[in-house]
Amino acid sequence: MKVSESSLTKLGFHRVRTALAERAASNFGAELAWALNPTLSREALTTAWQRTQEAVSGPTLSLGGVHDVRPFVMRVRDGEVLEGPDILQIAYTLDAAATLKRAILQSERPGLSELVRRMRSFDGALRLVREQLDLDGRVRDDATPKLRDIRRRLNPLRGRIRDRMQNLLSTHADSVQDAVVTLRRGRYVIPVKASFQAKVPGIALDSSDSGATVFIEPQSVVPLNNELALLEFEERDEVRRILIALGQRLAYEDGLDETFEVLAELDFIQASARLAEDWALRCPELNERGCIDLPEARHPLVENCVPNSLALDKARRLLIITGPNAGGKTVLLKTLGLAALMAHAGLFVATGGETPPNLPYLDALLSDIGDEQSIEASLSTYAGHLTNLKRIVDEADENVLVLVDELGSGTDPAEGAALSQAILERVLKSGARGLITTHLAPLKVFASETDGVQNAAMRFDVERLAPTYRLTVGQPGRSYALSIAERIGLDAPLLARASDILGPEGERLEKLLETLEDNKLRLERNLSEAESARDQALNEAETLRQQIKTLREKEGEVIAAAAERAEEMLQDTLQQATKLKKAATKQPEQRSQALEDLQKLRRDAKQRAERAPRQRAQTTPPKETFRQGVQVFVKDYGAEGPILEVRGDDLVVQLGLLKVEVPRRGVRLVKTDDKPKVKTQTGSFAAPAKFGNELNIRGERVEAGLEKVRDFILEAAAMKVDSVRILHGKGTGALRDAVRNYLKDDRKVQRFEDAVPYEGGHGVTVAYLR
Repeated sequence: MKVSESSLTKLGFHRVRTALAERAASNFGAELAWALNPTLSREALTTAWQRTQEAVSGPTLSLGGVHDVRPFVMRVRDGEVLEGPDILQIAYTLDAAATLKRAILQSERPGLSELVRRMRSFDGALRLVREQLDLDGRVRDDATPKLRDIRRRLNPLRGRIRDRMQNLLSTHADSVQDAVVTLRRGRYVIPVKASFQAKVPGIALDSSDSGATVFIEPQSVVPLNNELALLEFEERDEVRRILIALGQRLAYEDGLDETFEVLAELDFIQASARLAEDWALRCPELNERGCIDLPEARHPLVENCVPNSLALDKARRLLIITGPNAGGKTVLLKTLGLAALMAHAGLFVATGGETPPNLPYLDALLSDIGDEQSIEASLSTYAGHLTNLKRIVDEADENVLVLVDELGSGTDPAEGAALSQAILERVLKSGARGLITTHLAPLKVFASETDGVQNAAMRFDVERLAPTYRLTVGQPGRSYALSIAERIGLDAPLLARASDILGPEGERLEKLLETLEDNKLRLERNLSEAESARDQALNEAETLRQQIKTLREKEGEVIAAAAERAEEMLQDTLQQATKLKKAATKQPEQRSQALEDLQKLRRDAKQRAERAPRQRAQTTPPKETFRQGVQVFVKDYGAEGPILEVRGDDLVVQLGLLKVEVPRRGVRLVKTDDKPKVKTQTGSFAAPAKFGNELNIRGERVEAGLEKVRDFILEAAAMKVDSVRILHGKGTGALRDAVRNYLKDDRKVQRFEDAVPYEGGHGVTVAYLR
């Protein structure tokens, strides 16, 4: 995206850079943050968003131990010798890079994994550093065989020298100032009183500041000190050689610079992820339609910013925003501009809502914001605006975003409005999208009469004399100047004179806008009430569905209990009748009583049998109409078939391959000239001639799909099917989640799972029935 440095500053992009740099873990990432520009290609944008999303959703990229060691590397390449701790710093950074690379590759994040594969391995160099330096950066005694030999000779030699010096201190106790062996110019000496210097044979190497003490290297120790000095020279040279070799080994490792570049990118990506979390940003998407859709967009740098949804497309390419001063017009303008800049720099965008922010790939952002007055260039405020507007008119096209603040201000209103309208017509013809803020009434009329341009306004609460910062699209805004003056308390004659000066046309326009605003607010209230009523109706419908479901479950339980009770009563009656018959046969003296009891038992059974048909007389056809072979329609199964057997108040009906036993009240006769049609609409499931274990509800609404699933599971359970497949598709996942929530609560379902990948994966649920 082409954008001027002035526009970047006015839109607050430098503050975004600062926020990113503050969240970087090292100078690697901070440098990239300060150099950030909205100039990425389409492919680079997609890659940047993917990697930031992976950093947001996955484990934090641990950059602990990573330091900007490039200055140390450059010193080595310039011929300098690094100290051991500096070499360790390089080694620690490379080791931390290797650890970070392994962690990313194991976390299955493709975008970041592709990036870290560019990092090289430095195991050999790191192993050499560990072998030759200790944890404090000192060269180890066993770093090389030569150094090991030198230091094995040094320590005993120092011991012999100290022993010899201690003996000399005892021998010359009267001449010694302090009985302490010390070093001067790298050689062991003893402090001797200046007046006794001649009594201690040796070489005077130094004296105290007062001159009272002379530091003498005893003659007998001179050869040992010479030997020690030679060994220390050899040690120093060997240590220097080792440090030079280690530094050069690290500084000239193949792929070192590329590894530093990857570390910088990882640090920047993690800073972008932290910024997205701290500012509640969302990942944008690109579209090829040239549309801008920012739901609940807000300015991330404005505290407690009121969100507003912004949408521009072919039918609404320019939005003319009007309203009172300090009403939020400029903030809204900058919100869109900063969102476009951040998106084209690979960052997330400050929006809300259920859908992600959507933007086209823009070639340029052209703006005219703020005062462009320049004394040095002899430009007035309006001339400065015209300079920017000329550039906008010359460069605007369908891939350009245009932002103009206070169009037509700074000059005569009539001429300014005329020139502004001409500019807008040229911009509109170019196909550019953009936001324009203004106070000019003719531009409000232009927006209402021109295709591709639409009015919008920032609301203002006159009662509280405070802006609401809410955007209303579809109507122009008022300036509220006279209303505010009246609320503040300016006297009536002054306001009346202002109205006279405004003229009838201006007053009618203000009245019209006031009426439009009132109608808009009333319609919004009505819409809100309608939405509340709709939500209440939906909630009540859901409650009714749950109640119906509960009643259906209880209906089955009641029928089962009633059948069980009837069976118990039948068995009890048969047992009593058997006992009475035996009593009448075996005990003649009780025959009369037994027969009387048997007759009573028959009368009771007959009365019970007669009560049941009367209770069902309103819904059940006479028994004689149901006989074997008669075609009936079974409501619970939505299918028809012949009666195979009549079992009292129940019928055995053949439905395709399925034999079901149903109560008489659940069926009706089928006439040859009026056969019921099996329902195929929402809410029923037609039993096919041969049951298939797969149901396709892709594209169905949730309620209709669940009704089909309910009937499908019911028939599958009746057919004793082990498992079924439900095709709901992937889509947004709403239908899949609703189906699985239903299956979880269905007692006929034992368990369910995704289909295998080559048979549908997440788009198919396989349910296993009990």
